[in-house]
Amino acid sequence: MTYDPNTPRTDPPPVQREVVHKSGGSAGWWVAGIVAIVALVGMFFVFGNSGTDDADLEMARDTGRAEAMIENAADSAQQAASEAAESSRQAADSIAQSTEAAADNAAEATQDAAANTSEAAENAADRSGM
Repeated sequence: MTYDPNTPRTDPPPVQREVVHKSGGSAGWWVAGIVAIVALVGMFFVFGNSGTDDADLEMARDTGRAEAMIENAADSAQQAASEAAESSRQAADSIAQSTEAAADNAAEATQDAAANTSEAAENAADRSGM
């Protein structure tokens, strides 16, 4: 098959798309109506019970104080955990540096020992006349 520039070009037919719109029904309106009714009942309950006394107010203050103490304790615990993690990281870095220094010292000692052994072997060879 060879290319012929005189051959008419055939493009594929254009694509046709159909968009179908379906109505959503009334379920959403029913849900919205039920939510509104529940909200109204809740408002009547909250605002209809206006007979608060000093005991209720004291209980609300105590509850708020307890919640604040719990929040402060949680913040302190989070701060302590953060500091512990930082200390742990620093300790791990220190151990890594100490281990690296010990490894360097051991390598240097090994090289010194090898040099001493080599030197001792040469001295022994010199004494024996080899």
